[in-house]
Amino acid sequence: MRLQLHTPSYTGTQPPPRFNKARYCLAGAAAATPDHPGLIVYDEPGNDVPAEQWTYQQLEDSVLRIAAGLLRRGLLPGDRLMIRLTNTSLYPLTFFGALAAGIVPIPTSSQLTEQEIEFLLFDSSSAAIALDHQLPLEYVPAGVTVLDASDLNEMRQGPDRANWADTRANDPAYLIYTSGTTAKPKGVLHAHRAAWGRRPMYQGWYGMRRTDRILHAGAFNWTYTLGTGITDPWANGATSIIYTGEKRPELWPHLIEQTRATLFAAVPGLFRQVLKYAPDETGHFSNLRHALTAGEKPPSGLFENWTTRTGTNLYEALGMSEISTYVSTGPGTPRRPGAIGKPQPGRCVAILLVDSGETPLPPGEEGLIAVHRSDPGLMLGYWNRPDEEAQIYRGEWFVGGDLGRFDNEGYLTHLGRADDLMKALGYRVAPQEVEAALAEHPEVAEVACAEIHVRDDVTVIGAFIVPRDWTAPPASEAILDFSETRLAAYKRPRQVHFLRALPRTANGKVLRAALTDTEPLGLS
Repeated sequence: MRLQLHTPSYTGTQPPPRFNKARYCLAGAAAATPDHPGLIVYDEPGNDVPAEQWTYQQLEDSVLRIAAGLLRRGLLPGDRLMIRLTNTSLYPLTFFGALAAGIVPIPTSSQLTEQEIEFLLFDSSSAAIALDHQLPLEYVPAGVTVLDASDLNEMRQGPDRANWADTRANDPAYLIYTSGTTAKPKGVLHAHRAAWGRRPMYQGWYGMRRTDRILHAGAFNWTYTLGTGITDPWANGATSIIYTGEKRPELWPHLIEQTRATLFAAVPGLFRQVLKYAPDETGHFSNLRHALTAGEKPPSGLFENWTTRTGTNLYEALGMSEISTYVSTGPGTPRRPGAIGKPQPGRCVAILLVDSGETPLPPGEEGLIAVHRSDPGLMLGYWNRPDEEAQIYRGEWFVGGDLGRFDNEGYLTHLGRADDLMKALGYRVAPQEVEAALAEHPEVAEVACAEIHVRDDVTVIGAFIVPRDWTAPPASEAILDFSETRLAAYKRPRQVHFLRALPRTANGKVLRAALTDTEPLGLS
C-alpha cells in the first residue's frame, strides 16, 4: 500500500486534554506490573549483578516523593529547574519528579562549562538548580535555589508523595537547549503532549514490546537517552538498561550479552567503533532483535557490516530537537539504501520549496522537509526567541531546515542542512556559538568554523582563524586549550587553521563552504 505523504494533518490519535508526561510513563506500568523491572543500571562489564534495579512501583514512588520534596522547597508549577547532575539514576528520577510536580526540568550535559551553565541559568530564568558537588559552579545567580544530590536523595525517601500534577497536554513540560542560528544556544520548549507525540516511534522505529530490554549507550543527561532510553520504554512497560561505566567500544557486545538486551540504541559513530575495535566473536547477540541509530549521518557500509557481524538489522531514524524522530525504518519498514526511511505512522510530512510556499512538492522534487503543526510531538516554541520562531513556520507547516526528497514509495532521502549547522558526535552545533567563544581569545582577529571531512564517514569541527599578528600567530594548541574552558567537549574544534582573510560574499557574509579551499598561512 502506497504511503499517503500529503495527508491534511497528523492522523494519529491526539492526547487527552489533561495529560502529564510523568504519569503517562509510569502510572500504568506501576499499577499493572508493579514488580516488573523498569530501570536496570550496570556500572562495570562482566558483573552479572547490576548496580541498581528498580521496579515500576519503586520508580513511581521515588518520582512522586521527589515531586513532593521539590514543592516543599518552594518551587511552583511552571518554575524551571536546571539539572546538572552526574550520570546516575538520580538524574532521570529528578527529571521525572519535576514533571510529576508540574515543574519544568532543563536537562543539561555534564560536559558544559561553568560559563555555559551560567548563560543557561540566566536565559531560562531558572528558579532552582540540581547541582552535584562533582560539577561545581563558582557563581549561582541570586534567587536561584541550589539543591545538591543529598537534598534530592532525602526527597526520594521523604515522608509523603505528591499527586500527579493535573497538567494540560499543552502545558510546558521540559526545556532543552540546542545550538541554533545565533552565537548562543536556544531553548526548545516542549509540552507534556510530547511524550504522547512519540507514540509513532513505538512501531514505526522500535517495534517495541512490553517484554523488551532496551540498552541505550548514552548517558542519563542526554536527551536521546531520556527519550529513546527512558521515556519510551517506560511508557510501554518495558525495561530500560543504562551502563554508566567506562565506555570502550569493544565492551558493548559483552554488555549486550550480559544485560540480555533485546534492543540496542546508539549513534552511528559508536556502531562504527564497535565493528572496528570489538573482537569478531559470536554468541553476544542471541537475545538482540535489532538495533537503533540516530543523531548523525551513518558511515558507508555500516548497515551491511552490522547485519553481517550480528545477524540483526540496524534501523535508522531522522529527527531534531523540535520534534524528536519522525522518519525511520523499522521492522515494518525495510531499509532502502540511500534513504532514511518513511514518515512514522500518523505523521504528516511533506517537501516544500526552499524559498517559499506551502504546497507540498511531488515525489522526486528536492526541497525543505516539513512537518504539519498538528503533530503532538512538535515543540511549543523557542524560549524567548519570537523572531527565530516566526521563521520556521509556513502556514500549517513546521520547517526545520533539513533538505530532502521523497520517492514514489514514500521513502525519504536526506540531503543535508539548508543552513550552516555542523554535526559533531551526534550533536547539532552552531558555528556561531563556537566562533563567539574563540573570538574572545586576545590573539584572534576573526574566526569562522566549518565541518572538516577527515574521512568519508567522519567529520570534525575546524576553526579558521585570522590572527591579529600574521607574523606570529598563536599556537594551535593554545587555541584548543582556550576552547576547553568555554565549550563542551563535543563543541570544541579539533583542527585549527590560520588564514590571511576569511572568504566572503560581495556583501560581506562569510562563505563557510569555501573555508577548506582557502589558502592557509602555512601554520596549523
